[in-house]
Amino acid sequence: MPSMNPKPLQHESSPPAEDARKPRSDGEQSRERLLQAAMRLFGEQGFSKTSTREIAQAANANVAAISYYFGDKAGLYQACFTAICTPAENNIAMFDQPHFTLRESLQGYYQQMIAPLMGGEDAEVLLRLFYREMLEPTGIWQQEIENNIKPEHMALVGVLCRHLGLKKPNDSVHRLGYAIAAMCVQMMIGRDIVAVITPHMMASPQAIAEWAQHLTVFAEALVNAEKTKLQQGKA
Repeated sequence: MPSMNPKPLQHESSPPAEDARKPRSDGEQSRERLLQAAMRLFGEQGFSKTSTREIAQAANANVAAISYYFGDKAGLYQACFTAICTPAENNIAMFDQPHFTLRESLQGYYQQMIAPLMGGEDAEVLLRLFYREMLEPTGIWQQEIENNIKPEHMALVGVLCRHLGLKKPNDSVHRLGYAIAAMCVQMMIGRDIVAVITPHMMASPQAIAEWAQHLTVFAEALVNAEKTKLQQGKA
């Protein structure tokens, strides 16, 4: 899942009196509770409709702790994305290796794509947070596109070019890359549909991993079809 390079705002301030008396481990737990509560509430209600007081109450923490750990509500919101995202270069390294076969690259690509889905109930919180940002953008979604989605897409089309024998991607390769990604995106945005029609297919991490294995086979067939078109001069 996505990487978010922007960091939460850092303000020089003293810890709230309540947290200042706590051992460091308690302070870290308080920060984690704030993050978990914020992810859930931001995802359910959106950034503008969620108050810091509401978050602090849900986390059983002092409101002043938000200022201390995150600077302000915007810093907490950004920290939520920072906490749940893997750096783009780490994701890319899972599928863009010069010695990988096509299947190995596709397996690695889908492995990093399904990672957010493997967290059970936590996956719902994470995905809802992203959907809310897409529907009510604060600027973080645009950063996500620039810092993670675009680099990963370009890395994928680079892999495809390597296996198709092309020096640089054309529109057909970009379309192929979008199609490969879309098969997995369906698992994310169509979770409610799958839960009604075939709930067993996403009922466990094992089921999700099995689905990803099938996607690898489907994607390999798409790439081979494109390769055949190129060889026949019909691209």
